[in-house]
Order: sequence, then structure tokens, then C-alpha cells
Amino acid sequence: MGIQVHPPSVHAPARPGNPLLGFLGYLRSLFLTIPLIYFLTIVWGTLSAFAALADASGRLQHRCARYWARCLLAVCGIRVRIHGAEHITPGAIYVWTANHQSYLDIPVVFAWLPADFRIMAKASLFHIPFLGWHLRRSGHMPVARENPTRAARSLLAAAAHVRRGTAVFIFPEGGRSPDGRVREFRAGAFLLAIKAETPVVPVTIRGTQAALPVHSWNVRPGPVDLILHVPIPTAGLNSPSSESLAAQVRDVIARDLDFSSSA
Repeated sequence: MGIQVHPPSVHAPARPGNPLLGFLGYLRSLFLTIPLIYFLTIVWGTLSAFAALADASGRLQHRCARYWARCLLAVCGIRVRIHGAEHITPGAIYVWTANHQSYLDIPVVFAWLPADFRIMAKASLFHIPFLGWHLRRSGHMPVARENPTRAARSLLAAAAHVRRGTAVFIFPEGGRSPDGRVREFRAGAFLLAIKAETPVVPVTIRGTQAALPVHSWNVRPGPVDLILHVPIPTAGLNSPSSESLAAQVRDVIARDLDFSSSA
């Protein structure tokens, strides 16, 4: 586990693996990696709950989440390579947006995104013991996608975070992509950024879909790229611009994936 900084490059196509090694890897995931993930989530979730008693701001809980995520990635054998850190101004407030390929995206973001942020995530994650408790007590925001009224309230809560000087992170696709291709971005996250006049940072997460595909329990060790793109300013934009901004950010993110940017 660690940071390796070098220019992004397109991954070579995956080669068929040895079936026996693949089966042994699946057993390792089922009986070692997954139980350790649950154990680490319980340990760090408990520590985060105690941290909430001492720090109402959520910063200490966020630090717990960062260590949880780094431990989890180490157990999974995921090596994160960060690109584009020079584009980010330390201490600046952004709305961070990324593609979503795998459950591993969340620990990758918590472990290595250079910001103290609050995440907008699907409401079901907030019902998971320990993880959900941490998310709620740290000020993260559940999004009930099937309920437009609640979704609008989540955006208002996110806007309040930004006005108080806290960065917000969003997966604008609304869920994991089943095939790794970037789906259409919803405009809500970008309307939030426009209203707050806060720059949007496109983030490309590459490699997590190969490490843990959708509907799979088999965690495969390997490299993951976290690519931070140049922030896109929103000052001067109006509400109708949110859809064009969403399309612009999507195109920036998709260019550094192994797939075509077309949905």
C-alpha cells in the first residue's frame, strides 16, 4: 500500500488467468479478505463512534475513516497511485465528483482524497452497522434516490456543508456502473456547486472494477489509479447550466478510463 505518482497510462487488456489460481483467490477472499474487512469496519466504526463524543465537527471521525480505508485497501492488496495532486490547492473547498465502478471506490476516496469532505451516498449504506453509524455521526448525507423530496433535502444539506467551508464528495452516476463505463451524470451535484459558486473537481477512479466487480465477492489484488483533474470553476454559471456542466465533467472523467466515453 502506498502512493506512486506517475503519468496516467491505459491498462493493458487483462489476460485469462489460471483457473486454479482464480479459485484459490476466491477462497482467500471468502475466508480471509472479507472477514477482515468486516473486522476492520467494526473496529474503526467503534473508534469513530467514541471520537464523535470528543469532536462534534466530524474531523476526527474523518481521520478514523481514512485509517479504516487504508487498512482495508492493504488487506485487499490494493495499491493506489495518485495523479494530478498538483492541480489541487491545499485548503480550498471543492465539490468532488467521480465515476463509480465498485464498492472499493469508497475506501479509495476516503484513504487518499486530499480533503476533509462529507460524502453524499445512497441511503442503504447508512443502515449498515458500524459503517452507517460512522457516516451519520460524521455528518455524511444519505440520498434517497427513489424519493425526490428527500433527495432535494440532501442537496440542501450538502449546500449547507459547503457554505460552512466543508468539501462535498458525490458519485453523480447515482450508483455503480455494471460494466465500468461511465453512465450519464445527474445534474443535482452540479446545481449544488453552481449555487455555492464552488469549483468542481472531476476525479477518475480506474482499476476498482477489475479488483472487485459488481455482484462479486472475489477481491483481486492490484493497482488502482486515482486521477485528480483540473478544477472547473462555476462562478457566473446559472441553474440551467448544471446539465452542460455535468456532461463536461463526465467527459473529463471518462477520457482516462479504459472504455469509450460514450454510454
